[in-house]
Amino acid sequence: MASQDWVNKDFYATLGVSKDASEADIKKSYRKMARKYHPDTNPGDDAAEKKFKDITEANAVLSDPEEREQYDAIRAMGSGARFTSGGAGGPAGGGAGFDDVFGNLFNSGGGGRRSGGFPGGGQVPPEFADLFGGGGFGGFQQAPQKGADRTASTTISFAGSIRGTSIGLREPDGEVIDVRIPAGIRDGQSVRVRGKGQRSPAGNGDLLVKVSVKPHAFFAREGNNIRIHLPVGFAEAALGTTLEVPTLTGETVKMKVPAGTSSGRTLRLKGRGVKTSKATGDLLVTLEVVVPQKLNAEAQEAVKAFAAATSDANPRAEIAAKAVL
Repeated sequence: MASQDWVNKDFYATLGVSKDASEADIKKSYRKMARKYHPDTNPGDDAAEKKFKDITEANAVLSDPEEREQYDAIRAMGSGARFTSGGAGGPAGGGAGFDDVFGNLFNSGGGGRRSGGFPGGGQVPPEFADLFGGGGFGGFQQAPQKGADRTASTTISFAGSIRGTSIGLREPDGEVIDVRIPAGIRDGQSVRVRGKGQRSPAGNGDLLVKVSVKPHAFFAREGNNIRIHLPVGFAEAALGTTLEVPTLTGETVKMKVPAGTSSGRTLRLKGRGVKTSKATGDLLVTLEVVVPQKLNAEAQEAVKAFAAATSDANPRAEIAAKAVL
């Protein structure tokens, strides 16, 4: 749409809403009027069709926050600006269009173009001075920018990532920045330290510290869950037992192992994983049945007796059927 159209058209009046109407009010009014003036509802009615086009145009502008902001600024500019001829005997006044206003701002008036400006000796009216950095015709003033962010990296222990810790990062000038590492942080995540970035009059940037976590010999993290591999004896797995399981807190908890448990089965202990401000994981216990490497004579006889008692059990009975291509 041409800018001059925006100066001349009152979209708020078209939709029957006030200038401070909310998005919801604009949407509600548009839907109501669209149903009333829709061409399908008013076949052959040229006036209704024009009205429908007008409200559709108004809604397209006012329902878009950026378009609405530009429209309001241009409307204010159009009502506040006046064109003044620079030639002798020319017209003394009259409404200036959008192109006239901006042509006067950025052109000296030479080369046969009309010259003119805003009231008050060519100064930008205060109601939209923010559009031009608050200055006159001499140029734009850029707002001060916040300082840039900086980055750093550190490595912490597995225990520090679980419980939380604090570290000190030393600046080249000797200043030490204290960095608090929250409990439950993951390997590769970053911690933001406010105001420790590049300095600026408009506000300092931040320091982003990327954290690497050393692996643990026993505990392995999977999201907020912790997995451990726990050895169990053949008899324990076959007959069932109750085991003492180590946890992240250093204490042990009892866990029941059902009879007939196979190697590789995973049991879950709820709420024994990583605790963060948002969630708590579980402890995943994967059981590994350990086969004795050496048996004394008595143990060998016992195993032989067990094998004879279970000779009708074939753990590979279904393999042949599954292995068919």
